[in-house]
Amino acid sequence: MAASGHARWRRRPESVPVVVLGAAGTLVAGVVIGLLVDASALVDSGGYLFGASLLLAVGLYGSTYAIDLDALRADLTGVLAAVTVGVLLKAALIAGTMLLVFHRPQALVLGIAVAQIDPLSVAALGRDGRMSQRARSLLTAWASFDDPMTVLLTLYLAGYAYTAAGHPGAPEVSGDGGGGYLAGLGLNAALLAGVLVLWWAGRRVTAVVRGAGPLRRAEAAATVLLVVAMLVLAAAQQLMLAVALAGLVVRSTVLTKGLERAVGGAFLAAFLALGLLLAHGVAWWPGFVLGVAAFGAQAVVALGVMPLFVRDLERGDRIALGLGQQNGITAVLIALTLERDFPGTAATVGPAVVTVNVLHGISQALLARSARARRPAAAEELPAADPRQSVHDHPEAVGGKSVA
Repeated sequence: MAASGHARWRRRPESVPVVVLGAAGTLVAGVVIGLLVDASALVDSGGYLFGASLLLAVGLYGSTYAIDLDALRADLTGVLAAVTVGVLLKAALIAGTMLLVFHRPQALVLGIAVAQIDPLSVAALGRDGRMSQRARSLLTAWASFDDPMTVLLTLYLAGYAYTAAGHPGAPEVSGDGGGGYLAGLGLNAALLAGVLVLWWAGRRVTAVVRGAGPLRRAEAAATVLLVVAMLVLAAAQQLMLAVALAGLVVRSTVLTKGLERAVGGAFLAAFLALGLLLAHGVAWWPGFVLGVAAFGAQAVVALGVMPLFVRDLERGDRIALGLGQQNGITAVLIALTLERDFPGTAATVGPAVVTVNVLHGISQALLARSARARRPAAAEELPAADPRQSVHDHPEAVGGKSVA
């Protein structure tokens, strides 16, 4: 009896993945480290931003690597709508909510910071059996390609929010404005082209010399080296669009297992970084409102707008997409970037990330509980078998043919 009670204590709910429990632990560890050690110099350093960017790059690559390409082609219109109309509408809903509650121009940049779906979180938690492969591919593509749109919004709306807040001049985050954005697109294209050329050349060489064990091992090592170099360069230069697109093409069995581990590790490291951020100060109430607004905006867009562009999506998949808002290292990275021009952004975005992920976890637990409740009910609706009836009375039970 005691043993069974101990087993029940150790058993975790099936709706709570192990990685989520690990994320909660690393979040607490990050807060403790940030309280015990002055990490302000680290958080403000270029190395911290590079590390956060590297985590984002790993998440983007892992997210698009897992996309079902056939499902992506089938719902390409829906993906384009999600990363354009969806991001704009979500940012407007979130910013509007924050403006109504707090009446501060900074609400515009706060809405941008959490409007996207974090690809690292989606990649780490993407094995949700309550979502079809079609819906999962749609969500991962949405999470992977809404970041460039978020960056574009940041460049233009940050300047307006900065002026509306009474600051002279232009914010640092705007950089060269539209020119800087176009230059970034060019660098992304150059990195993607270089990676694809090297990837294609390696595969051609291997195809010519078939069956050579040492050559195949060399190809595997070169593939891993190519991906690692791409992730490092992308993190150093903020070339995330190239990484997301490469994940659709540069695929190999040698990468799969290592990439799963890398995504899980990056997910945990992201929450450690978030803990360090929270230790510097927390605006709990604004962060809570921001998180609830972000979660609600996703539901509005997924349930009200996406059905106009994605046809024949099952009701369960629509609900899963509506509850699909997740925030993580992307929001943290944007908050750190905006902090220089809008002090207090990080203190608000930090608890907003926690709020969004708590709401996501609760919603997934409720969905799992609802599914478990429906299964017994469905079983009870089946007619009970009459033991007096033999298989001869129901020939369809054996391949549709009578056994007589």
